[in-house]
Amino acid sequence: MTNPVLYRRRIIPEECILLKDDIILSCDDKHIVTSWNSLRPKKDLHHGCSCYFLKEGFKVSKFCRKDDSLLYWYCDIVDYDYQSAQNSLIVTDLLADVIIYPDGFVKVVDLDELVTALDSHAICLDTLKTCLMRLDKLLQIIYSGGFDKLKSYIDLPPG
Repeated sequence: MTNPVLYRRRIIPEECILLKDDIILSCDDKHIVTSWNSLRPKKDLHHGCSCYFLKEGFKVSKFCRKDDSLLYWYCDIVDYDYQSAQNSLIVTDLLADVIIYPDGFVKVVDLDELVTALDSHAICLDTLKTCLMRLDKLLQIIYSGGFDKLKSYIDLPPG
């Protein structure tokens, strides 16, 4: 796969955004590494880097402050839809997320959104199951000490 055009699709709220300003740093059939500036500026979040793990169904992002210091690691459970004719990759956020703070504290968030999405028929039961299986796989990696390997794809010195 050559550098695809990236889109981020959200279920809640429903939207699909072209990530036109993301810079693809590397791309192969297993990983896409990008750097980006915050789409919606927040108090602390300024920019970051992400690695799309195409086979595993998650995305690991390093969220940074303006001074390049680590705010936290943010892991999205996602699904990928590659459109070869357009060379585009639609990355659908499956709602469940994991935040890993600099002190190592791990927080799973947005599980309530899975129930809301299922109840409103925005997702089906199979998508819910896929999300939970991928979340479980990611948490097993984190809790077994394997997160350093995941973040090594993007944990580069500032500069």
